[in-house]
Amino acid sequence: MVEFKHTLLALTVAMGLGACAVGPDYQRPASPLPQQFGENTDSKAAVDAQWWKQFKDAQLDQLIDAALAHNTDIQKALARIEESDAVLREATATLFPQIDLDASGNRSRVTTTGSNPVSTPVRNNFRGAFSASWELDIWGKARRGKEYADAQAQSSRYAKDALALSLAGNVTQTYLTLRSLDALIVIAPDSLNSRPVSLDLTSRRTKGGIASQLDVQQATLSVANVQRQLLTLQQQRALTEQQLALLTGQLGLQIASGDIRSLPLPTTPPAGLPSQLLEARPDVRQAESDLIAANARIGVAKANLFPAISLTGSFGGESRELNDLMTSGSRIWAGGVGLHLPVFDFGRLSARTDQTVAQQKQLLANYQRSVQNAFVDVNNALIKVRHSADMEAAAQSAVNAADSTLKLANIRYNAGYSQFLEVLIAQGTYNDAWLNLIQEKRDRLLATVELYKAIGGGWQS
Repeated sequence: MVEFKHTLLALTVAMGLGACAVGPDYQRPASPLPQQFGENTDSKAAVDAQWWKQFKDAQLDQLIDAALAHNTDIQKALARIEESDAVLREATATLFPQIDLDASGNRSRVTTTGSNPVSTPVRNNFRGAFSASWELDIWGKARRGKEYADAQAQSSRYAKDALALSLAGNVTQTYLTLRSLDALIVIAPDSLNSRPVSLDLTSRRTKGGIASQLDVQQATLSVANVQRQLLTLQQQRALTEQQLALLTGQLGLQIASGDIRSLPLPTTPPAGLPSQLLEARPDVRQAESDLIAANARIGVAKANLFPAISLTGSFGGESRELNDLMTSGSRIWAGGVGLHLPVFDFGRLSARTDQTVAQQKQLLANYQRSVQNAFVDVNNALIKVRHSADMEAAAQSAVNAADSTLKLANIRYNAGYSQFLEVLIAQGTYNDAWLNLIQEKRDRLLATVELYKAIGGGWQS
């Protein structure tokens, strides 16, 4: 009874000492960022985390769902989460004693004709015992190890979230590029249909002696150029469709034609958006989780500089007969305390501690850089969103002017007031104006996607 009290007292003292853990406790570093982003818009609506639904396109929704379910990089990230969760469970288990059951049974025979004859030469021996071992976490080594594993598990989750955000953005941007090519493919035949009419008219005017053979050759060249442009657009669309197939993990993917001009403009963030919104970005959270893990590793390294105390014990029975194994006379037990104290290692442990401190400093700089890059990403995206609206409006004005110019050039040529070159120039200008308008529409939508990615998805008003 006295021995039990002494053991209980030792455990109580050890647990009391274990209430503290060596090494620094984590504190989030101060971030010297402005309170708000430098560029703002006027919208006040909130946006859900599934920001791509702002485009109101069922085909896009299906593509992103497929990508998040079947993309190989996402599957790899999910496997990393499973691995980090298993590491965390292992680290948590080190906080508790390890209990094992050992059992054995053997039967042997000794000689009956030797110098010490025995009456029962055949002997049995049965043994069964529970054994336990536990390293007391006096300096917090196991707790810091669990803290490290927990931060790593969180980091793996944020890494998956960052990958999912990037993947959704890439799918959306590729899809918008596909739809812009669809719009250009629709416009190209309209332009192509007008060129043969001009060619036929020019041929008849040449036969009548009104136009020259040069006009015919120029009209023929114009038709060939538009045909080449259409074939190039069709090739680019096929390649873009294959890129979507790879992103979504659906190699046989085929997407029906659409038009980027039918897509609505998504919601943009409200004015005065706070820079704290960057804390929601998964890559920033991942960088901070890595910093927390490095901070915990310092505690693990410092704990190795102090004595390690472990308790061992066993309890069971041993007898010749199996039915006597649990009787009081067969009972066996043992208990012990172990101490491991580093005495002189030529600075090996202190060097490891310095390594963990240096690694923590590196990850601190990485975290601060991640926050700064995120802030710049958002500001750049806001600038693109604001200017892309003006550029699309200017492109629309250019289309209107080019359309009027082309109509006037055709009237002048048909009336004999100008050469066919004037019509060709007007046709080229009209074609280029439409190309620019579609590209500006695409760029405006792409800039909005960049903004969603930079902010980390949706936001609250």
